[in-house]
Amino acid sequence: MLKIETVASKKTWESFLSAQEVQFYPFFQSWNWGEAQRQMAHSIWRIGVYDDTKLIALCQIVKIAAKRGTYLHFRHGPVLLPFDWEVFDAIVDYGKKLASEERAWFLRMSPVVPKQYIDFPMLKKRGFRNAPMHNMDAEICWVLDITKPEDQLLKEMRKTHRYLIRKAESLDIEIIRTKKVSDINDFLNLYSSLSARKHFVAHKGLLEEFDEFGKDDQEILFLAKYQGKIISGALIAFVGNNAIYRHGASDNEYRDIPASYLLQWEAIKEAKKMGKTLYNFWGIAPPETKNHPWQGLTLFKTGFGGRKIEFLHAQDLPLNFSYWKTYLIERIVKWKKGY
Repeated sequence: MLKIETVASKKTWESFLSAQEVQFYPFFQSWNWGEAQRQMAHSIWRIGVYDDTKLIALCQIVKIAAKRGTYLHFRHGPVLLPFDWEVFDAIVDYGKKLASEERAWFLRMSPVVPKQYIDFPMLKKRGFRNAPMHNMDAEICWVLDITKPEDQLLKEMRKTHRYLIRKAESLDIEIIRTKKVSDINDFLNLYSSLSARKHFVAHKGLLEEFDEFGKDDQEILFLAKYQGKIISGALIAFVGNNAIYRHGASDNEYRDIPASYLLQWEAIKEAKKMGKTLYNFWGIAPPETKNHPWQGLTLFKTGFGGRKIEFLHAQDLPLNFSYWKTYLIERIVKWKKGY
C-alpha cells in the first residue's frame, strides 16, 4: 500500500537520488537546492512515497509566489525510476491538496524523464498541458562522456575549440578555483554585465546556491584572471556522477581572449579527477530553431563534443481559472524574447 510521508533526513534523500540516477542528476530536486530556496524565503516540502517501508519516489516542492501567479513547482520532479503512473498519481493528489491549502493556481512539473518514455495522452487525460514557458530546466541539454582519456576528449572536440584551448594555455591566464562565498562577487559583476548586454533577466539565487552547495564541496567557482583582472568565470556543480555547468559569464572587453574555453577544459579535467563520468553543459537551443537567443551559447557548448539528451517539457496542471493569467503572461514573454 502506498503512503506519502515527509522526508527529514538529508542522507536518506541524497542516497535515493544517487541510486536513481541513470544519466542525468535531478539537480533541482537535490537537498541543497531546497536549502537555497529556503534562504530565498520560499516555502518547501520534501515528500517520499513508500510502498510499505520501501522508499520508491521523492519529490521536493517549492512554492513560487510571483506577480504572474502562485504555483507549486515540482522542478525536475517527481523522481521515480522506472516511471509508474500509480506513484505519479499519488504525488499529484498530494500536490492538489497542498495547492488548495496554499492557494496556488496550478502545479508545474518537469520530471527528468526522456520524452520517449512518457505517454503524452496519459498526461493529457490527467489534465496536464505543456507549460507556456521556454525550455529553462535543461530539457534539451548537451552532455559529454568524460570517462575517455584527455587526449581523446581533445581529439573529439571541434577543431576551433581545440585551437582556442591551446591558445589560452599559451597566454598568461591564471585559473582560480574557489569555494569561498566571498569570491562570488567577482563572478556576479560579470554576470550582471552580461545580462544587461544580452537583455535577459539575471537568475536569482546564485549566491544562495553557491553557499549551500559549497558547504558540501559540491560547487566550485572557476575564475580566469588576465593582466590582473577577472575576465571570465564559470560556476560548476559536482553532484552524483555529474559535473554541471550551471552558469558562465565573461568580460566583453576581453572577448578576443579565449578564457572561457580554457575554463571549461579545466572544469572537465577537475571533474575527471573527482571520478565523475558525465559533464553536463546544461541547456541548448532546440535544433529546429535558427534565431534562438541561445544559438551562440549552443555552438560554444556543442563544440566540446558530446551528445544531446531531450527530456519531457515542463507540464502544468491548472487548478483554477487564474492559471490563464500566468499562461498568457508567459506566452507573451516567450514570444518577445524569441524562444
